[in-house]
Amino acid sequence: MEKIKGPGVFIVEKNAFPNSVVEVATAVPAFIGHTEKADDQGKSLLNTPRRISSLPEFQTYFGVGPTPKFTLAKIDQSATSPAASPVAAFFDEDKNGYSLTWDSRKYLLYYSMLLFFQNGGEVCYIVSVGDYAADFAADKLQAGIDTLTAELEPTMVVIPEAVRLPAADCAAVQQAALAHCGEMGNRVAILDVHGGDQGRQGPGGDVIEKFRDGVGNKYLDFAAAYYPWLNTAIVQNNEVSYENISNKERLQTLLRAEVKRLAAEGLKPERVAALIEGVDHITQDWTEDSGAKAEEVSTSKKVLDRNLRAGFPLYGKILSEIQRRLNLLPPAAAMAGVYTTIDASQGVWKAPANASLNAVISPAVPITDEEREALNVSPQGKSINVLRAFVGEGTLVSGARTLDGNSPDRRYIHMCRTRIMLEESIKLAAKAFIFEKNDATTWVALKSMIGNFLDSVWKRGGLAGASADDAFSVQVGLGETMTAEEIVEGILRVTVKVAISRPAEFTEITFQQMQKS
Repeated sequence: MEKIKGPGVFIVEKNAFPNSVVEVATAVPAFIGHTEKADDQGKSLLNTPRRISSLPEFQTYFGVGPTPKFTLAKIDQSATSPAASPVAAFFDEDKNGYSLTWDSRKYLLYYSMLLFFQNGGEVCYIVSVGDYAADFAADKLQAGIDTLTAELEPTMVVIPEAVRLPAADCAAVQQAALAHCGEMGNRVAILDVHGGDQGRQGPGGDVIEKFRDGVGNKYLDFAAAYYPWLNTAIVQNNEVSYENISNKERLQTLLRAEVKRLAAEGLKPERVAALIEGVDHITQDWTEDSGAKAEEVSTSKKVLDRNLRAGFPLYGKILSEIQRRLNLLPPAAAMAGVYTTIDASQGVWKAPANASLNAVISPAVPITDEEREALNVSPQGKSINVLRAFVGEGTLVSGARTLDGNSPDRRYIHMCRTRIMLEESIKLAAKAFIFEKNDATTWVALKSMIGNFLDSVWKRGGLAGASADDAFSVQVGLGETMTAEEIVEGILRVTVKVAISRPAEFTEITFQQMQKS
């Protein structure tokens, strides 16, 4: 207080409440992959983490999805049976088989963002490592991971396009993500299984064992993996058309043969003429040079697509297969959305399991109880969380383990994330005490601040225990956490012990028949 120099009334304000701990955000994923563009009003966002909070904001800075192309090819039935073809086969009236081959790069980030927001995603970071003309490369994705080192807010790392790399390169990227999360200590990785759209015994062998071998054995408690991939409803029926077929002439040949058959069966000439006209327009060069406006061109294409769907069931089957392929997505982005939803509604300490997935039709691979057990518990401890379909419930998350499934303390992903939240929240709040006097006054204030914070977490169900004393303890002081020499050296040491809630993963109900006398 200033020295009083004259008579009067003076007011002295004092802080009534001590410093408090504020919880850090727990559900802020960072997505790394390819985008249509990476631009903020002329400023490049390539390899620059950008915070967004909605899909329109993503589209403003990073554009929309790619235009995938498929080749329609006639199957040589002398070489292989269409039914045995590794890609979907279609048959014309002459029983000729046709297959669809995805011949463009299979970019996944945009579709994964749609899946993320559909499942409750909110704030996230985007790191664009290239546009839709760039090749997939492990070093690009690893460089994208490195850009997150300077960002303190992200709490999850998701790399959907890692599964588009060869298996060995995918494993290298996932190891880099694990190392990044472990070294930063304040985030976790959500991993997809390479080849997770297949059963365990895929063409290249056991996809689960390959995944477990590939991720190594470091920082396993900083990641959770999910299997299998998902058949989603992200890409709608009206988002695919004949423009997704690269060799439109082959499509024309196929549909003209069908028109010829319909004419032979007695289809009215005017209807035949209309169908032929529609088929002829498939390869039309829709340009604005003819004087048509962009809106008119778009409308004309949509009308043609509707007419082809109405006139040719085979055309509809081909587009349905294209839509199915585009909707087959790895699950990590959906799980990032689930984490966000559960954190907001129940807290980070709630296991992200037994939750339904939105915009999901079914898992790509059905999982039996025996297979689930082998995925959940393994001798190496590398637990894989399973996504399963249940009658009347949809597709649910059936598992909440980290890759360190054999560790009693670090077995569950929500326990890892709760620990990170507590550590980061207390760490940030304790910065206010740097260069304060290392004496009993500071110790009491610090202990009270941390204790009040942990008490509020316990009351909300974040810590286990019948009382606060059972749930946590905070120790600080001379002879308790520090020696006199450490105090002289300027060391202030606080010990915090917490009992984080564990899930009832294995619930056993015993039935016994009683015999009445």
